[in-house]
Amino acid sequence: MGGLRKVAEPFVVSGPSGVAVRARLGQLTPGDEKVLRLVGAHLGALASKDLKTRCQAGLQHSADAWAVRKRELTAVSSSRWAGSITKASHDQWALARRCQLTHIQSLEAGIRTIEHRLSLPLGQKGSKRAPGGYRSRQEWHAKARRLHVLQDRLAAERADREAGLVHVVRGGKQLARTRLHLDAAQLTEAHWHRRWETERWFCQADGESGKRYGNETIRVSPEGEVSIKLPAPMAHPANAPHGRYVLASGVRFAHRGAEWADRVEANRAIAYRIHLDVGRDRWYLTASWQIPPTQTIPLEAALTDGVIGVDMNADHLAARRLDVHGNPTGTPRRFLYDLSGTRQHRDAQVRHALTRLLHWARACGVKAIAVEDLDFTVEKTREKHGRKKRFRQLISGMPTGRLRARLTSMADHTGIAIIAVDPAYTSRWGARHWQKPLTGNNRKTTRHDAAAVAIGRRAQGHPIRRRTTPPPAHRSDEQGHRTVQARPEVPGREETRPRIPGPRTRSAGAGRGANAGDQCAQHRSGHAAEHGSWQQDSLPLSL
Repeated sequence: MGGLRKVAEPFVVSGPSGVAVRARLGQLTPGDEKVLRLVGAHLGALASKDLKTRCQAGLQHSADAWAVRKRELTAVSSSRWAGSITKASHDQWALARRCQLTHIQSLEAGIRTIEHRLSLPLGQKGSKRAPGGYRSRQEWHAKARRLHVLQDRLAAERADREAGLVHVVRGGKQLARTRLHLDAAQLTEAHWHRRWETERWFCQADGESGKRYGNETIRVSPEGEVSIKLPAPMAHPANAPHGRYVLASGVRFAHRGAEWADRVEANRAIAYRIHLDVGRDRWYLTASWQIPPTQTIPLEAALTDGVIGVDMNADHLAARRLDVHGNPTGTPRRFLYDLSGTRQHRDAQVRHALTRLLHWARACGVKAIAVEDLDFTVEKTREKHGRKKRFRQLISGMPTGRLRARLTSMADHTGIAIIAVDPAYTSRWGARHWQKPLTGNNRKTTRHDAAAVAIGRRAQGHPIRRRTTPPPAHRSDEQGHRTVQARPEVPGREETRPRIPGPRTRSAGAGRGANAGDQCAQHRSGHAAEHGSWQQDSLPLSL
């Protein structure tokens, strides 16, 4: 046991700090679409120039430089549009810096792995914690060359970080690379240009509390009327006073609509974003606002009605309900999803699976769901798993961060607490201690179902194994019974086994004999010497 790493304590995940809802802008007139395209293209060009200026400033940026940038943008748009553009540039630069640090850590991990494997003799077997040597001299030579490549990349990334230089692509690096592979992406050049221009548009505005309906730039009334403050050079299409343009189409938020309406009527800050889905040729309006973090309840209070353990896999969520003692009850549940296809399809699949999980949890009366605190940042590297390309693709395709964030947000709205547990050894120990006992003639327990039980028990603070270690000498009560299943304070632990209707054996029904309640009268060999007056009941399987 000395080689096992220390398992972290479970904790209740804090709730979300913001909300975002989306609604479709239907029935837009050709004039409305023309205005939205002109506004998005104009502000997108300004956002691209401002982001370039922010990236060139690097670490030398200051509040005075920010004010200069904002004044320059105000002359060609408005003060509020300028504020939204400069803030978006800062956020994108900060995100690029965080991604740069993550890339540096990934390169460092790959270099350490290669250096370790190069130092080992050829063909030496590895362990579960560290890989072994390379299989052939040819592979060793290829990895030695790759080591120099990674070291050069690491030196370049460190130099960029020290200089405050980041590499950002407005519109997305993946879409930019698709331009070179139009046939593989099944896109025409015209369609690609349309997507590229649309992704580089900018039509979003931050909210401001105390202003009318919480936003002066993109304003949505409680009745759903959408109006936009046009930039100064584009005021000629305005159809409302003060240089505003009112869309012919209204909007209605089906999800959290009442909460949104309360904020609008109270003139509280709401940020809006108008964007076009090129694939569907539909316009959408996204509203977002901050909410005070929900106060997390104590772990003991969340577990008063049991817990549902969830094991995440590449194509499904394996869930199992556990009672307050850590015993699995009912039948295991499986919530399937398909992570192939577009990002919107994958996100919808995850959302539908989590919706079914939360509905089942509410039906069971459970107020806590236990999930693993997974992080595959280091596990995805090709240097650690070598030729296991399929396994690398498997763990890379699992949206662990997105699933946990979405589950936390959806569960906060339903009053269910999310408990994060350490993922160490849950699959291995769950299969060892729970897969076989839970498998019967009419029910097959998979390794994932057993892992869900292990996750739930770890959240409750129980050991994963089912029984305590047998006494070293013999099975008498002198040193404690080998199947102790209830604490001394549990009522009824010294009473006789309760009568359970139904046949227990093939020959006699349960409770039909005269001595059904007297265990000592059933003439079992060694019963009196082994048990004496102590009677075992059917209370919790563990502890």
